[in-house]
Amino acid sequence: MTTKEYVKNLIKDPNIASITPTSKVGVQKVCGKMDLTKKVIIIEYGPATGVFTDYLLAHITADSMIIAIEQNENFVDYLTKNTRDERLKVHHDSAENVHNIVKQYGLGKVDYVISGIPFSLLDEEVREDIVKRTSHVLKPGGKFLPYQTFFQKDEHLMVYLQDYFSEAHDKYLLRNLPPMRLYEAIK
Repeated sequence: MTTKEYVKNLIKDPNIASITPTSKVGVQKVCGKMDLTKKVIIIEYGPATGVFTDYLLAHITADSMIIAIEQNENFVDYLTKNTRDERLKVHHDSAENVHNIVKQYGLGKVDYVISGIPFSLLDEEVREDIVKRTSHVLKPGGKFLPYQTFFQKDEHLMVYLQDYFSEAHDKYLLRNLPPMRLYEAIK
């Protein structure tokens, strides 16, 4: 997808978190918090054009799986047409339905959830619901790894992570446009 097409989607869909895809450094920082040397099940909320998806598919084992949940129909079409890999399962749905999607694959719990959805644009109830449901689908020791634009306030996400996870940390990544706030919440 060209930058022009990406921007067109941004204009049409107010739920897109950023004006550009995450930088290579940003992708590596988030994915560096996962052990990709063994079989893993990863859920990706808001994959957009698949910057994280592509990186993960290049690094996960042959028996691993990525379940991508995307609300924007254009991004779903793009991922489906441009990422041909049996390990990727794309769903045109909301992160709020993560439990039902996981059940479709006969899975109890997953190893990691990464998320680019803009929590600051969601209402309070939806934010909490997504974080709670995410905590329920993760294995003990599993990680929720959301990345957000750097101006996120604690009440947009951190307070919910602290409520539903045993550990929650964050740090800033300035080598991205726009700069990002990276979170790591451990079940």
